[in-house]
Amino acid sequence: MPHTSLRMHGGPPYSIAVLHGGPGAPRGMAPVAHELSRDIGVLEPYQSAMSVVGQVDELHEQISGHADPPVMLIGWSWGAWLGIFYAARHPDKVKKLILIGSGPFEDDHAEVVMSTRLSRLGRDDRSEALELLDALNDRSSPMEHELFARFGALMEKADTFDPLGMESDVVEFQPEVNRYVWAEARAMRTDGSLLDAARTVTCPIVALHGDYDPHPYEGVFDPLSRTVRDFRFKLLAQCGHTPWNERYARERFFALLRQEVI
Repeated sequence: MPHTSLRMHGGPPYSIAVLHGGPGAPRGMAPVAHELSRDIGVLEPYQSAMSVVGQVDELHEQISGHADPPVMLIGWSWGAWLGIFYAARHPDKVKKLILIGSGPFEDDHAEVVMSTRLSRLGRDDRSEALELLDALNDRSSPMEHELFARFGALMEKADTFDPLGMESDVVEFQPEVNRYVWAEARAMRTDGSLLDAARTVTCPIVALHGDYDPHPYEGVFDPLSRTVRDFRFKLLAQCGHTPWNERYARERFFALLRQEVI
């Protein structure tokens, strides 16, 4: 479990919460929190529960106890889905939801994500990634945390168009959290529960997505544009999964983000 349930950036009132990717690999969003906290108070919560509902409940406690709701939620990768689930369950607590590099909302667009990532790796890295996948699926390795971290580093390499070289800020890898929460969330995508949750969100939803992100932007734009009442989409050129770490997209990304939150 992370050493703290959240970090606070800037001063009160805290009207923004940034939601990490993963699940089970809380990382990445600290630079976004730092940047936005120049103008506004930002919470950076961490989730450690081993279910989707549990993570929603954790987030609710963090927002209710430390933020000034209704808040703007900025969710990256898995955090985008967590934001959807939270806003659907607690509509009075969220005034805007911003999705960054969200995973696809339907299975047909999700099938290409791993093959795209593997195709971008060199032969040695690709072989190592496949070996790590097998080892992580085996679940018997005493070095599971290290394997999970190394696999994440390889995926980060595949996910980035032209990285600035920012170091990861993972607090603590949680392979079991990833295994349980991701399995449940993936099933909710398959049975339509994820998209049903998005359909019930009452606040505006804005999606920012890189054109080089292995998660195809169509998997976010197509389903949300036909189901969400107030939805806008911005595609970032020469940008992978982590816009703030992209040489050509970082400035444009933060300009767009500031337009939405400041």
